Amino acid sequence: MVERRSAGSLIFDICNVIILTLLSFICLYPMLYVLFASMSNPTEISQNAGILLWPKGFQLEAYKAVFQNDDIVSGYLNTLLYVIAGTSINMTLTVLGAYVLSRKDFKPRNFFMMYITITMFVSGGLVPSYLLVKNIGILNTRWAILLPTAINVFNLIMTRTYFLTIPDSLEEAAKIDGAGHWRILANVMLPLSTPILAVIGLYYMVGHWNSWFNAMIYLKDRNTWPLQLILREILILNESGSMMENTFTIDKLPIAENIKYAVIIVATVPILCVYPFLQKYFAKGVMVGAIKG
Repeated sequence: MVERRSAGSLIFDICNVIILTLLSFICLYPMLYVLFASMSNPTEISQNAGILLWPKGFQLEAYKAVFQNDDIVSGYLNTLLYVIAGTSINMTLTVLGAYVLSRKDFKPRNFFMMYITITMFVSGGLVPSYLLVKNIGILNTRWAILLPTAINVFNLIMTRTYFLTIPDSLEEAAKIDGAGHWRILANVMLPLSTPILAVIGLYYMVGHWNSWFNAMIYLKDRNTWPLQLILREILILNESGSMMENTFTIDKLPIAENIKYAVIIVATVPILCVYPFLQKYFAKGVMVGAIKG
């Protein structure tokens, strides 16, 4: 027998659907606007002053210009390198540090935790950081992007907290079987830590993908610039109404606005594609990592 719903319950559900649909549209529309604008006719998009719900005069010249530009292709490859190499370094050092700091038989762990936590609130500043990078000889090299951000303290603390939630009995059983720390980490801790590893991995990947400030400070060679720094330059030049010859040739000027939108899409879509694969771990990893301090 089908249960009849009251009028109030039905109205409540309808209102929920309407409100959530509007909120979803508000959240998605900026990206849709950029997508539609990147595929629109330059003349028509420059005259548009209202809401854009579809491409006006469909064309893909902006995307052709983007992928024919050497700076953007180089920036894209550099960003992929920074994401892959940087995330690998981040995950390795974070997991090792979190494991050591989660060992109850490691007596100075509280001292090191306090020392590490202080760095979240107090730092040397930009000038000392620049001098340090310069003095150790990695200025204007890719290592200047990878090493200074090798460990994020918040991710380290969250991973350590997650390790503390794993039952001690599993570690004790592994020790009885003759396992050492490396084997306990590889065969016990990591297989049970998929949620938190997915979360911090996503944090690190997004951080590297969106990073541009360190590159602007430490890198002078354009061949090592990440995509976001190239994008920043394009946006600034576009706002000033000029395009440098080494950025886009003169025949691309009529579609400068479309190029700006196309670069934003090209720079954003790849990292958005990662979220669906890690979404099921995301909420669980964040919540469980915050249970025990």
